[in-house]
Amino acid sequence: MTTQQKRKFFRDVNRYVWDDPFLFKIGGHQIMRRCVMKEEDWDILKHVHEGLTGGHHDAHGTTQKVFDSGFYWPTVIKDAEEFVKLCDACQRTCNISSKNEMPPNPIKILEIFDVWGIDFMGPFPTSNGNKYILVAIDYVSKSVEA
Repeated sequence: MTTQQKRKFFRDVNRYVWDDPFLFKIGGHQIMRRCVMKEEDWDILKHVHEGLTGGHHDAHGTTQKVFDSGFYWPTVIKDAEEFVKLCDACQRTCNISSKNEMPPNPIKILEIFDVWGIDFMGPFPTSNGNKYILVAIDYVSKSVEA
C-alpha cells in the first residue's frame, strides 16, 4: 500500500469493532451496525423493501430501513437504488401517490347560448356609413353573428 492508503486505513480502522464472529461499524452518534457480507445484502434488501413493514419504499426509504435494522455494507445506497429499479411491483405502480392525482372537478353541463363572447372591432374604412363591427360568438355552438 502507498503511504496515503496506509494513513487512510489506520484512520478508518478506528470506526470498526470486531466481536467474533461479526464486524461492526461505528456510525454517527456511536450507533453500531453489523457489517454484512455481499452474499447477504440482497436478502436484507428484499426483507426491508417487500416485508410486512416494507411498503415498497423508494431507494432512500429502503436504505434508511436497512440502517434502522442495524446493518451496513459499503454499497448499500447503490444496491438499494438498483433493487428498487428491479422491483416489479414498484415499476408497475410507478410510485403513484395522492400527490400525483388530479383534483376532481365537476363537469359543467352547458346549453347553447349559455356562454357568449362579444368583441368590438374597428375602426375600419367606412362602408355603408359604418366604421365598427360588433361580433357576438356563442362558445358552445361556435355560431358567430356580426
